[in-house]
Order: sequence, then structure tokens, then C-alpha cells
Amino acid sequence: MNKRKLGANGPEVGAIGYGAMSFSDMYGPTNETESHAILDACREAGVTLLDTANVYGMGKSENAIGTYLKANPDARDDFVIATKASITSDPEGNRTFDNSAEHLEAELDKSLKRLGLECVDLFYAHRRDPRFTPEETAANLGRLVDKGKTRAIGLSEVAPSTLRRAMKVFPISAVQSEYSLSTRFPDLGLVQTCAELGVAMVAFSPVGRSLLTDDPISHDRIADLPFLRGNPRFMEPNLTENLRLTSAFRRLAEEMGTSAAALANAWLLSRGPHVIPIPGTRSVGHLRECISGATLNLTETDLDRIEAVLPVGWAHGDRYSADQWNGPERYC
Repeated sequence: MNKRKLGANGPEVGAIGYGAMSFSDMYGPTNETESHAILDACREAGVTLLDTANVYGMGKSENAIGTYLKANPDARDDFVIATKASITSDPEGNRTFDNSAEHLEAELDKSLKRLGLECVDLFYAHRRDPRFTPEETAANLGRLVDKGKTRAIGLSEVAPSTLRRAMKVFPISAVQSEYSLSTRFPDLGLVQTCAELGVAMVAFSPVGRSLLTDDPISHDRIADLPFLRGNPRFMEPNLTENLRLTSAFRRLAEEMGTSAAALANAWLLSRGPHVIPIPGTRSVGHLRECISGATLNLTETDLDRIEAVLPVGWAHGDRYSADQWNGPERYC
């Protein structure tokens, strides 16, 4: 697989990485055997960036990676491992965020234990804690590089202005944000700022939480998935409209001799050499569809055809509900 830099001074990683939220039952039940099969497939295909977090299954995702590395000690050299922390809850169980030095280090220590590592390659603040300035958050993360617990730091779901301020204190290697043909707000400043500053733009949910695949999640399955059940794009009447609109994208992919998932990831790769999609899936077959997008070289004509069937702003419904918007920074 072609490679891209994870930040100006970071390691080279496969152009498409893997989002390990799928190891956590988020989109349906899974188990360690299935997760390990995905990791085997990643190694075979040259998918080197693994992205996880402490809250994915409350440690389940990290544990799956940790047991795989324990069973396959030589695999550590094949992967660049990123994890995240800062999402937590108050005594009443409400979702809150903590970017304090103490919290970030304590949570990273737990992650390292689950992963069976002494150091991760990249550690993100999963959300911006408004009690701390971007400069303070960057300094708190940077301490963990100085202590040898992570090789680099990143931010997730932040505004371009937050990134600029943080960069003045400590080098930020990556910013993670939802980015796809169905969620294009990063084009309004974040993609450009990352390119200017030499920061990798790590795109999660690159296939629109299944809408941009050949097999979108069905109405019946959504009832069993709490996150999607409350997500505006997967609630009626929006879901029916979104399925109707994306059917043209599926037909286009077929005409181009590829899958919808591959085409969606290839579109992201065309947005800049610093953009790294991290699709997540429980299926080895679907993983192979996603990463085959790295072999597609889209022409201007191809991009125009994609734009014609899915013009900017096509999606019905917001990407998050009011509750789900608690945390990500809105900047436009």
C-alpha cells in the first residue's frame, strides 16, 4: 500500500488505516476472534495505523489489540498505534471531558496496560475540555511525550483555531475528525490548516457510517444500535432520503468497476496527501473493499462524476443529535 506521513516528523503509515471502534460492539456484536482476524488482514494488506480509544467498549477495543500483540509479538513492528482519552463522566453519569495532565496520564497508563505496551505512537485528547485553553491541553499532552509514554500527540474534533494555538506550544502530529462525502465541513478550514502546518488529517467514518457502501445498515438493524437510532441521518424521514440519494453513488461505483466503500475512501485520499481515512468494520471482506480505495487513482472527470451524484450538502439530517454534539467544536 502507498504510504503517507503521520505528521511532519512522524512515521510513514499505510494511506488507509483502521478505526478500531468496531472492536467495541458499537455497530453490532463482535468478539476477540473476529477482531484478531481483522488485524491479520491489516498486516497482510499493509494497513499500519491502528486507531483506538479508552472508551471504545470501555477498554474492549484496546484489550483486543493487546491480546493480539501478546499472541503475535512480531506484529508490534507492523503497526503504528494511536489511542485517545479525555471523555469521562461526572458523578451523575453525565458525559464530560477532562484534559487535565493528571487525567490524561492516568488514562494513558490504563491504555498502555490494556495494550501491553510501554509507549504508544500517538495519543490524542479525544475532545476539547473547555476548562483548558488549547495551549494548556497541548502542554499536558506534551508532558507524556517527555515522559516516554507516547511518541506524538494529537487532537480530535477541534477547530482550526484550536489547532493553531496548540501548535505554538507542542507539535501536533494529527487531528482526527469525521470527514467523508457525507460530512464535508472539514473542507471549510481544517483540511487546509492541517496541510499548512504539516499535520495529518485522520478521517474517521469515511464511509458515512455505512451510507457510502454497497450494503448500508438496514432499518431493522438500526433499532439495535443506540448511537445510530438517535442519529438524525438514520432517523426517518432522513434515512429513506439518504438511502435514495446514495443509491446513485453505488451505481456510479459499479460503473467504475469498484465498490462504493473503495470509491468513498479514494475520494478522501484525493483531498490531499495528508488525509488518512480510517474505516472501521467487523468484516474482513468489507475491510478489503475499503482499502482497495488506495489503489484507485481518480481523475478530474471521476471527481466531477462523484460530485454530480453527491454534491456538497446532499445529506439529510445533521451528523450528530443535540446530545451527540456535546464535545466536538463547531467552527463554521
